[in-house]
Amino acid sequence: MNMLAIGGNFNGPVTMSSREIAVLCKKQHKHVLRDIENMMEQINGSKLGLVEFEAQYQDSKGERRKEYRLPEDLVVTLITGYRADLRYKVVKELERLRKERAGAALPDFSNPVAAARAWADAQEARMIAEQTKAEIGSRREATAMNTASQAVKRANRLEKELDRAQKYASVKRMETLHRRDFNWRELKKAAVSMGLPSIDVFDQNYGTVKAYHADVWRAVYAVDVRGVIQ
Repeated sequence: MNMLAIGGNFNGPVTMSSREIAVLCKKQHKHVLRDIENMMEQINGSKLGLVEFEAQYQDSKGERRKEYRLPEDLVVTLITGYRADLRYKVVKELERLRKERAGAALPDFSNPVAAARAWADAQEARMIAEQTKAEIGSRREATAMNTASQAVKRANRLEKELDRAQKYASVKRMETLHRRDFNWRELKKAAVSMGLPSIDVFDQNYGTVKAYHADVWRAVYAVDVRGVIQ
């Protein structure tokens, strides 16, 4: 998984996950989760406020696990209790994410307008699917279920088209395609050295995730964005 992805939508706030914080501060993720929950309880007198920041990720065994994606003010509040060197690491990472967000954009198709339209269509299709499901109880079930299914398929198809833009693929998509884990750090290092920077693509869980060029995937892992190289 691309752990250092920018959370939220293109215009949303910079966020950082509890797993990112754990890596940067060399702490166990379960301890960071505990620290976050204790912090929220001290701030609000309850842990209920964490619901809006709760997310899930897939571990190496394919199981869904809990994490938190915190906005910058809560990240800074959390790390205030950590050592100065750990605070410095996280603050520098937040600074990098802010700069990255400032330059973030939709991936280009041959026509940039098409990319924006495809992204908007995906959002619209997903909203239609959700509205249709809500109306199933008051309309004929078979017709409503078919409409919802078609809308979801359309949204998924458009998201895949965005992910494939200019031969780029995200870690999430490649792990699903090849059924193995990939280290985003190695991909990032190779992308920089090859002069093929990553791009941001739409993700229904995190808003955007990093996608790397097909040449980077071949150089680092000898795999293609559509299958294993023979």
